[in-house]
Amino acid sequence: MMCTHHFSRDRHPYAIPGPCYALDVPTSTSAATLPCACNAVKKLSRLLGRGYDTALAEAGINVTQWAVMRCIGRYPGVPLSHIAQELELDRTSLYRAVSVMVRDGWLEVTGVDDARSRTARITQRGKRVLAKAASGWEGMQNRVIGQFGVEAYQSLLAELDRLAACVGEDVS
Repeated sequence: MMCTHHFSRDRHPYAIPGPCYALDVPTSTSAATLPCACNAVKKLSRLLGRGYDTALAEAGINVTQWAVMRCIGRYPGVPLSHIAQELELDRTSLYRAVSVMVRDGWLEVTGVDDARSRTARITQRGKRVLAKAASGWEGMQNRVIGQFGVEAYQSLLAELDRLAACVGEDVS
């Protein structure tokens, strides 16, 4: 089943029905006449983020916290500056997110005196939060990819890598 997204006037009183990226697109093939690549991807990111946040809400975690903790768990002992690079976050945003999770007892940070060697580890409390959130995340992941299609999703990931290469970045 192919997924399509249409704005609803109920949710967006000034929206015109149909995908907004298709609106006002001249027939010319000039890149300048196409929808902004950055805005298109950011809109999708916000939409997906809201969906995943809703799925994770019962566990008291959001999708950014989920991603940060999962990344820290995948790379134990790796400096937070490298975690920020892996997640394509600036260090300030990562440290802000980490400080909330430290406050909540989900993470412990070591090497506090030297920012370059600062690392984090997931506490037992953090592991319980991740375990509680796992079914919500998995449900949303299965829903999104199931509706979109596994092959289409794999193709999308490849195309996102290709798009990132156009600005000199690697998102994988």
